[in-house]
Amino acid sequence: MQAMLERVTDPGHYQNFQHFITHATWEWAPVWRRLLERLPAREGMLVIDDTSFPKQGKSSVAVARQYCGALGKIANCQVATTALLWAKGRAWMLGATLYLPKEWTRDRPRCERVHVPADVRFQEKWRLALTLLRRARAAGLTFTAVLADAAYGDVTVFREALHRLDVPYAVGISSHLTVFPGTPRVAAPVATPGRGRPATRVRLIDDIAPIAVSRLAAGLPARAWRVITWRNEHQPTRGRLAPQIWLLAQRPVGSRKILKYFFIHLPATTVLKRLVWIAHQRWAIEQQYQQLKDELGLDHFEGRSYPGWNRHVALTAVAYTFLQQERQHTRGTRLTFPMVRALVAEIFTALYFAANPKQLDYIIQLRHHLPLRI
Repeated sequence: MQAMLERVTDPGHYQNFQHFITHATWEWAPVWRRLLERLPAREGMLVIDDTSFPKQGKSSVAVARQYCGALGKIANCQVATTALLWAKGRAWMLGATLYLPKEWTRDRPRCERVHVPADVRFQEKWRLALTLLRRARAAGLTFTAVLADAAYGDVTVFREALHRLDVPYAVGISSHLTVFPGTPRVAAPVATPGRGRPATRVRLIDDIAPIAVSRLAAGLPARAWRVITWRNEHQPTRGRLAPQIWLLAQRPVGSRKILKYFFIHLPATTVLKRLVWIAHQRWAIEQQYQQLKDELGLDHFEGRSYPGWNRHVALTAVAYTFLQQERQHTRGTRLTFPMVRALVAEIFTALYFAANPKQLDYIIQLRHHLPLRI
């Protein structure tokens, strides 16, 4: 905001400008709804991810000592769950929800100081992700697959929810997760009269136990491994006891050390090369996602309140969508983030003056006495 302010007046009026983000009364939810309705891309892969914002103090909303991906360690930071659409080689921001740790949601006075609504309760990141998914589908978007890392893929109820929603997925998992190689025979749960809730967990008929995916992969014969290469470019296609899914293990050529594991829910007829390609599309947007931070200031919020954070992120998403549309329509020389950033700043400056017309009158009066650029 300060960089935008310096383009129109002196930095001394920063607090007035910041008011538009932190204390004005406009709601951010309708902005997100309108953005999803007008999004030019309507089908693609949904990428679920965390993004973190390192912070020095403890007063900003949701700040806590937690894993900070931006620093690669446990640190003082804010964390948000985000959803992006990856369609035809371009990323579109669909939503972001600030993660409130339990130490915040259990401290109501602390929440009130930063204006967290009373109905906001603790939710795990995977629950926040499912909410973003449902909102996007309600807006008419179609997802050919959901991509996420092991922080989401390890959560059984998250994967079960994707099955219930009938959404294909390719999610990273940890090596210690256990699986049944094949489909074990099961029987209905045994009822226990008078002992609380009815039993719901199915019983295994055969005396078998699931094994860790690392153990399963380590025991695979050489013929089970294939050399696969892929390129990160868009190739659009339509496409209790958990259902059958693929277990994909990845290791470098010439090495026996397995680096990554994935659970993939796609048709059994899907060729192996396509399984690998889909699993790696989550990394294809990393560069664009970093530009969202570096060039449009997603992680540069200068306030502390819950409403301010949400307004900042919503406006950043609007700016990012505008930029992606302009790049999509540009012929010849590709439009870059720095080229459009100045135009985006002018748009939000106009929004500020529309909400504060007296400030505009003040600037017009000053132009007769000072060399201002308007």
